[in-house]
Amino acid sequence: MPGTVMPVWYRVEQFVRALTAERAISEEGLAEVERVLCPGAWALFVRQAPQDQRHALAVYETLCRQGHTSKDLLAAALLHDVGKAAAQLGPWQRGALVLAERISPRFLDLIADGPPQDWRRSVAHYASHAEIGARWAEEVGCSPITVELIRRHEEQLGACRRREDRLLAALQAADRVN
Repeated sequence: MPGTVMPVWYRVEQFVRALTAERAISEEGLAEVERVLCPGAWALFVRQAPQDQRHALAVYETLCRQGHTSKDLLAAALLHDVGKAAAQLGPWQRGALVLAERISPRFLDLIADGPPQDWRRSVAHYASHAEIGARWAEEVGCSPITVELIRRHEEQLGACRRREDRLLAALQAADRVN
């Protein structure tokens, strides 16, 4: 998540897992996702790159182990990074962006602000994946709370006064550990 200090070695490990993600997705996990999501949301889930599917399943499973049962939260866990599919970046390109962003947190913003052509368009889509994913989730009929959680999943959260804020805090915590 932007702004979160995380050792570069963790991102390197994450990149290696991304390269092998296709093998990390179990049939049982996919069946669980299909059971939880409506057909339109399922179509969004499978649109994600294998590494994003694996990550989403891990976030979902973390929340389930913690006892969360909110369908809105669990759907958001499975779809929070779905907007990254719009970027159409391969694992090597994404790995380079993630590492560069860790070194310089404003890196994506600086590149995405350039002319929206060629590779910069992909970077701009990657940088705005939360908004893109929320729009897609809304289009396929996800609940307003799920859409809000996807849209805000990278937002710096202050006080948790509303139920949605508490759900968002849980999503962010599970996202950070996965």
